Amino acid sequence: PAYEISACLVGSEMCIRDRSKLSVVERFINNLMRTGKFSGKKQHCAKAYEAALDSINSRTGENPLQSFIDAIVEASPCEEITRIKQGAVSTPKAVDSSPSRRLDIALRNLAIGCTSATAGSKRTLVQGIVSEITKAAEGDVAAYSIGKREEIERIAASAR
Repeated sequence: PAYEISACLVGSEMCIRDRSKLSVVERFINNLMRTGKFSGKKQHCAKAYEAALDSINSRTGENPLQSFIDAIVEASPCEEITRIKQGAVSTPKAVDSSPSRRLDIALRNLAIGCTSATAGSKRTLVQGIVSEITKAAEGDVAAYSIGKREEIERIAASAR
C-alpha cells in the first residue's frame, strides 16, 4: 500500500536533539514503547501500528495516515499554563504552545491512550491504536488524548 512504513525508519534511535528529523510515525512508535509492557519492544509496536493502519483502511476505506494526522491535529492543545513566580507567590498564566510542543503532547497523549486501552483487558495493542486514532480523528471526548486536550485548555482558560 501507499502508506507502508519503510524499514529504515523503524531501526533508528530517537535522540532529543534530532527529534525534528524523525518522522511523526516513528516518534509515535517510540512513544508507544515508553513504559509498561511495551517498553523496549519497537518491532512489536511497529507491527501493531501497521496492522492498525490496515484495519482502519478496511473499516473506513480512506487513507489511514490521513486519519492519524487528523487525530494529531485534534489532540494537540493550543494553549496551556505555566507558573509565574512573583516573590513567594506563584500564579498560573495561560500561554500559547509552540508547534513542536503541540506535536509532542499530541503524540504522547495518543500513545498513552492506545496503551492504556490494553491495560487490564484482553484488547490487543492493535485494537487500542485503532480505537484511539478513530475516536481522536473524529474529535470524540471518549478518546484519552481529546479528553486531556480539553482538560489542559479548560485549565488555561481559567488562568487567563
